[in-house]
Amino acid sequence: MRFLREQRGLSLAELARQAGLAKQTLSNLEQGTGNPTVDTLFSIAAALGVPVTRLVAEREQVMTVQRGDEVVWERHEGYESRALDHIYGSGVIENYVVRIGEDAGAPCDAHPVGTLEHLYVISGRVRVGPADGPVELSAGDFVRYPGDRPHVYESLDGESLVHIVVSVPRVQPGTSGTTVVRTHGGGRH
Repeated sequence: MRFLREQRGLSLAELARQAGLAKQTLSNLEQGTGNPTVDTLFSIAAALGVPVTRLVAEREQVMTVQRGDEVVWERHEGYESRALDHIYGSGVIENYVVRIGEDAGAPCDAHPVGTLEHLYVISGRVRVGPADGPVELSAGDFVRYPGDRPHVYESLDGESLVHIVVSVPRVQPGTSGTTVVRTHGGGRH
């Protein structure tokens, strides 16, 4: 909660006002000594503009892997679809198709706080994800991982082709906002 509040440039008092809660209640929650009700969580989530699951999920549990041979394709009239992931909130959403060569592998810089990368392997085999715990993927596999810490892209057999969606949270008014830097199109990699 503190991370989201500070990211939005809100004081504890302002968040309490927007959520309709006592400042002490929020202070206790941020210190880990409170025991919120479901209604309290929903009030805080609404004031922060995030789904309530964002408040209760462990940040380290952000990495999600879908293996291509284990997914279910949904049938529609004339086509089939496969859901890869959902992106909540607003901000900058960047889409890239990236060719990863054999010479890649050095860690990339971390993106702004709260950034997520969603990567789908089109062809080849890759090792991607957080530099301290990358995962090996093959064509048809999908992974979501935190992009706000150093991460790697490495092809394991020749050139690989991947589709990357980078979701960078919106910088709220009143924060020490930064200029949006394209993450894969000439900025930080």
